[in-house]
Amino acid sequence: MKNQDLFERAQQRIPAGVNSPVRAFRAVGGTPPFFERASGAHLWDAEGRRYIDYLGSWGPMVVGHTHPAVVEAVQEAASRALSFGAPTEAEVELAELLCRLVPSLEMVRLVSSGTEATMTAIRLARGFTARSLIVKFEGCYHGHADALLVKAGSGALTFGNPSSAGVPADTASHTLVLDFNSTDQVKRLFETRGRDIAAVIVEPVAGNMNLVLPAAGFLETLRSECTRHGAVLILDEVMTGFRVALGGAQARFGIRPDLTTLGKVIGGGLPVGAVGGRREIMEKIAPLGPVYQAGTLSGNPVAVAAGLATLKLVQQPGFYEKLEAVTRALVEGLQAEAKKAGVAFSAQSIGSMFGVYFRASPPASFAEVMQADRERFNRFFHEMLNRGVYLAPSAYEAGFVSAAHGSAEIEQTLGAARAAFASVK
Repeated sequence: MKNQDLFERAQQRIPAGVNSPVRAFRAVGGTPPFFERASGAHLWDAEGRRYIDYLGSWGPMVVGHTHPAVVEAVQEAASRALSFGAPTEAEVELAELLCRLVPSLEMVRLVSSGTEATMTAIRLARGFTARSLIVKFEGCYHGHADALLVKAGSGALTFGNPSSAGVPADTASHTLVLDFNSTDQVKRLFETRGRDIAAVIVEPVAGNMNLVLPAAGFLETLRSECTRHGAVLILDEVMTGFRVALGGAQARFGIRPDLTTLGKVIGGGLPVGAVGGRREIMEKIAPLGPVYQAGTLSGNPVAVAAGLATLKLVQQPGFYEKLEAVTRALVEGLQAEAKKAGVAFSAQSIGSMFGVYFRASPPASFAEVMQADRERFNRFFHEMLNRGVYLAPSAYEAGFVSAAHGSAEIEQTLGAARAAFASVK
């Protein structure tokens, strides 16, 4: 069946025809492809068209799609059980591995999604500090828990509605929002409200308002102010974990948070999340402590098997060096093609994450992200899609490169970009 046929069927039974808003193509227009299979750096849709994939299922597929080692691990685990709802050795192994690879983790609780992880981290921080206020940053997205859907990024930003209906005003009132990269705002807020702040939560590299890097001193200021005032620093590494470095953004930037949230890569494409950090905070979680959290499918054996296999692959010598070099080649090539075409465009990357912007220089804040030419991006997106290159269907999302991308994929992508830039001048 054709993509349009499937989309029409889907809309009869699924709101907007999709099971997550970012898939809907409403930001860019048109009909979303319905995918049937994937391998390495490529996707195939219901019409048999092949695409070079720079979305990677929104980040998890760092080793590429259907890597044989990951598929074998999943098949072996599934042959034994799809779920136990009880402890397994594999989840202990994953917890041990995460604590070894991520600098700040002393204990870990596995969950089933990034949203669950951040929701749990917020509750833990409040339970540990006996305070209510949460600080987040405009354009940063931490899942769809009520307290965090305040001036959020990702799909909420794409649809021009960065807060959500259904979130009580009283709940939102406990979340304070600052400008990403504004150290002055952070310091001023802590001066006046420091004793009331339970936690600061931040994407160390913003990836849900497109890719925005932390300014020099920004993360360091968050660490020092939280320490000074007894607040919990939460690094949301659901996206950056095992994407920007083996130990995540905290290893790359030398920042030690109190709590870390993880997801995406640690499940190898299957639903897994985790919250972890300082032992004294993690011991507040039930059944050891009074902060309740539970999940019927937490630590699912098939998902854990995929995560363990993926994390084994990313530890291979030279893995991140090669991955970062390929990502840099993509970004530099795109900038060169835009310059030849005379199009106002910029791009940047860190690790295997990248951002593209139809503005003269990469943004450093939410306000600068909003200055980019979204309509030109939308036209560029469709020109690339028509030439077999699949980017995120939004001007406000980061892109991802996998270990399966090589010189052939980059060359083909830049060839498509050459024609696309010429068309959107």
